[in-house]
Amino acid sequence: MRTDPPRVVKIHDVNIDKDYIAWIEEIKTRYRHAQIKAAIKVNAEQLRFNWQLGRDLAIRKVEEKWGSGVVEQVSLDLQAAFPESKGFSARNLWHMKKWYLFYAEQTTKLHQLASESETTNKQSLTKLKQYASEILQQDIAVRDNTSFPEIFASVPWWHHVEIISKSKSIEEALFYIKHTISENWSRSTLLNCIKADFYHSSGGAITNFNETLPFPQSELAQAITKDTYDFGFVSLKKGYEEEDLETELEKHLTRFLLELGTGFAYLGRQKQLIIAGKTRKLDMLFFNIPLNCYVVVELKTVPFQPEFAGKLNFYVNAVDDLIKTSAQNPTIGLLICSNKDETEVQYAFQGIQTPIGVSSYNNIQIKKIQDQLPSVEELTKRIRLLEAELDQKARRETQEI
Repeated sequence: MRTDPPRVVKIHDVNIDKDYIAWIEEIKTRYRHAQIKAAIKVNAEQLRFNWQLGRDLAIRKVEEKWGSGVVEQVSLDLQAAFPESKGFSARNLWHMKKWYLFYAEQTTKLHQLASESETTNKQSLTKLKQYASEILQQDIAVRDNTSFPEIFASVPWWHHVEIISKSKSIEEALFYIKHTISENWSRSTLLNCIKADFYHSSGGAITNFNETLPFPQSELAQAITKDTYDFGFVSLKKGYEEEDLETELEKHLTRFLLELGTGFAYLGRQKQLIIAGKTRKLDMLFFNIPLNCYVVVELKTVPFQPEFAGKLNFYVNAVDDLIKTSAQNPTIGLLICSNKDETEVQYAFQGIQTPIGVSSYNNIQIKKIQDQLPSVEELTKRIRLLEAELDQKARRETQEI
């Protein structure tokens, strides 16, 4: 078979300058964006298909009509018709049905709960109404059993499977969906956050973010905080000091970052700032990428005291003035104490214009006495160092004689 040689095109009279290069880069960028949009559209259409198939399996009551093995039969028929396509396993079809039912069965219940103001406190009522309104606006309506919620289109299929498999309520599921979209969570990050019960533990710190930060930054800042941080990975001796706690948290930095939540970058411990000719040290400094701001973390091994808020306010102002750039959002301060009283914290916050919050910690493991004693290796090392020091001292004395 004859193969023609590749055609060589000679280009004459072309002057490649900076404008041309910039134009080509612009074309490349537009094409990449088009590719991303195309991928998103494909994902959205696949999800819409999964939703509709799950709906069919649910509302047609296929097991009652055609027998208990009908889902497996549908799987075989679809795989035979579309051998090149993946996702038609019986297991995946059951996931589609479960996905649809998870939302369809709970939407009406949630909306009813939001209307029961007599038995619901004000805060819970507001939350329920908010979620119910958002859900209904996204067309998750049981009354027609057909609508596909467009917000789902931005989340990969297996994220959806994990969310409905591990969430106990529609509120919790939507919480993880929104964070997956806003923070671009990978599947592993999603699973880590679900395992850490991020839904129940996030946003619980006592803060003044609503008063000191613009929306939506205030909401995002509140979401990254916790009422109580689990320091179960830390082991300290009885009567430990703040320096000991800092050392252990830095020693187990990966675990500490996971406990803080997604988007935190560690910038250092005992960060020095020169203020009015004096050296001041921050316990720990972080940068939160989604919020685009510095986060000053102060640790206290005692319960909250009102003067702690003033010191944290001082540090936050200093970071804003000395480190933060104009492109970054206002610095946030987070005080983590052994315990706190909400009334005391609220009084301490009055008049403070910087965004700060107060949380507590628990579950630190206290070492047993035998665990605090030095090991054989440590004792041997200390003895050798002592012997070396004594030997050097003896040599100096001999030389002096």
